[in-house]
Amino acid sequence: MLSLADLRRAVKNALAFASSQSDVAEVEVFASAGANLTVRLNYTSHIPSNGVEEPKSTEGYGLGIRATFRTPDGIKTGFGSEPTDLSLEGAARALDKARSGAVSDAEFVSLPKLDSPQRPHAKPDAAEKTAPSNYDPALMRIGGKGLVDAGWRMMDRALGAFQSSEDLMGLAGSAEKMADLGLILGGDVVMLQDRMAIASTHLPRVQTEQNTLVMSFATAMIESQSSKGSGWSVGSKLADFTGEAAAEAARNAIESMDGQRIPSGSYNVVLGPQAVAEILEWVLMPGLSLDSFYAGASPFMGKLGQSVASEDFNLYDDGAAPGLPSSKAITDEGLPTGRTELIREGKLSGLLADYYNYQRILNDPAGPEKLGVAPKDALESIAPRNGFRPGNGGGRDFGVMPSARSSNLVIEGSRGHSQEELLRLVGNGVYIGRIWYTYPVNGTTSGDFSGTIIADSYLIKDGRFSAPLKPNTVRMNDNVLRLINNILGIAAQRRATVRWSSDQVTWAPEIAVAGFGLEEISEYMEGV
Repeated sequence: MLSLADLRRAVKNALAFASSQSDVAEVEVFASAGANLTVRLNYTSHIPSNGVEEPKSTEGYGLGIRATFRTPDGIKTGFGSEPTDLSLEGAARALDKARSGAVSDAEFVSLPKLDSPQRPHAKPDAAEKTAPSNYDPALMRIGGKGLVDAGWRMMDRALGAFQSSEDLMGLAGSAEKMADLGLILGGDVVMLQDRMAIASTHLPRVQTEQNTLVMSFATAMIESQSSKGSGWSVGSKLADFTGEAAAEAARNAIESMDGQRIPSGSYNVVLGPQAVAEILEWVLMPGLSLDSFYAGASPFMGKLGQSVASEDFNLYDDGAAPGLPSSKAITDEGLPTGRTELIREGKLSGLLADYYNYQRILNDPAGPEKLGVAPKDALESIAPRNGFRPGNGGGRDFGVMPSARSSNLVIEGSRGHSQEELLRLVGNGVYIGRIWYTYPVNGTTSGDFSGTIIADSYLIKDGRFSAPLKPNTVRMNDNVLRLINNILGIAAQRRATVRWSSDQVTWAPEIAVAGFGLEEISEYMEGV
């Protein structure tokens, strides 16, 4: 992969070239190089399988240019990118693409400047003076053998969990017959390597950063028992990777044997970390970005500074938090990252923003109505700390424009509960461990959502786990606004959780909620 020095040199040269063009009013150059290393897990005890397969890597690099041009019709703005060529010829092609696609944008003010609320004493070159906490040289250097070894580490942990299970031994009758139960493990290990450089007319000193991330996802099944379990991990250091996610998946599959069905109804529930993160990122977070407010598409329109959730609910994003997996020193607009309080003690306190939408709302006559306060009185709440260029599968992508994206989302309760306390608060209900296919319904402003409970879930009776919930037999149909206003309690312990094909990390606790809507899936679907 290209070095930081290569990216720095390319950005410096491209900025000088673009700035020298007579029709260019202002320009920003962003270069990135990244790699995604993935290995698949595929084990079936009763069918020949490879165990670990498809080790592969995808790499890419290039540069993107945002520029404003002086034209006979006034100022126009455009964006262009060029892959696999960091030379001046590549920069010229990217600039030509930006020029040919430039349009008049009455809402555009300028390319990013350090004119918004920033961290105290932050400077444009802060990234070069501070070693990012989520960069691991060992992970940056890892090759194909190290990737495959990580896959086998997961496989070994899962097989160890299966083979040491007394419950499975009792079902099979002997170790030799355990394979007949239909033990299955699938999943993958994903390692991200990422480097970037940026400079612009307003931030001319080239800033650079490099990041690493390792994620694992595992699903285990016992086919003869119609049971399923899952596990996952996320971190930024290779030394912290143990393969435990696969063992967790195997144990959860064993614990979910003999699952029971439940009828449709309204239940008190405990949402596990994965369920919390899934609902948060797919349903709640789109309404907590400044661009959704500008477009009138948030369920929280006009409510900045007002109560929108239970007083126990706190949510913030902190891209600069030391030690968290997705921490970065700068955004992909060259601005410092930092902490944005989104919901504090139930009150809507801030929004995720990139620089373009930050400037748009400041100059929007309808801004006070959209936010609920005058934008100039809420600068800290809407500061552009989250302008990122997410790639498909994670990392930074030179070929896309910046947009508001979370980095390290953290949920906290004002009163930290243990899991046992949450179960007692629920009394009788359901623990929802893993969900999928979660999406908003009835428009983005309604807060309605749906999803399927697929694993790691249990019935709760008298404040204790009583029996597994049969996988794929219940759908969720509820409203996220009702959910965050009917919280019974939030656990003190949080777990790093990441959606598949993303590197945005949510530190999610278990959350107990009253009156959660669940709908039984017809039994005939079990055989489909």
